[in-house]
Amino acid sequence: MLAVGLAAATPQLAQGSPGSGALDFLLFAALAVLFSPLPFPRSVSAAEAQERGAVDGRPIVYWRPGCRYCLRLRARLGRDARTAHWVDIWRDAAGAAAVRRIAGGNETVPTVVVDGQPYVNPAPRWLRDQLRKQTNQKAA
Repeated sequence: MLAVGLAAATPQLAQGSPGSGALDFLLFAALAVLFSPLPFPRSVSAAEAQERGAVDGRPIVYWRPGCRYCLRLRARLGRDARTAHWVDIWRDAAGAAAVRRIAGGNETVPTVVVDGQPYVNPAPRWLRDQLRKQTNQKAA
């Protein structure tokens, strides 16, 4: 996306329209951030998340790049996001299938599984509380 933004901005800059060129580049830069998986913790496969979750009890968050609700959830969880297992449903067919089973055939994300119970698009504050509760139980 950044390369496309640069390619779109270069001719405008050469024609003497720095404002239009900068605006085009910023638009593509914003799209690059929106569709980037970089703000999210490392994704694991659905099988790995289920296996690890059964052992450590951590929630599983099914998400996909570009989903504004997933970005909102990730941003509001802050550092607590690292305590969950994250599954990118665009990279993992089993994860997408799990979400479709939970969400009545739709790939609605974020879908979160806490203690075996699924929640579609939960409130970030609720999930943060669940993550902190789980972390406190481990510490005790």
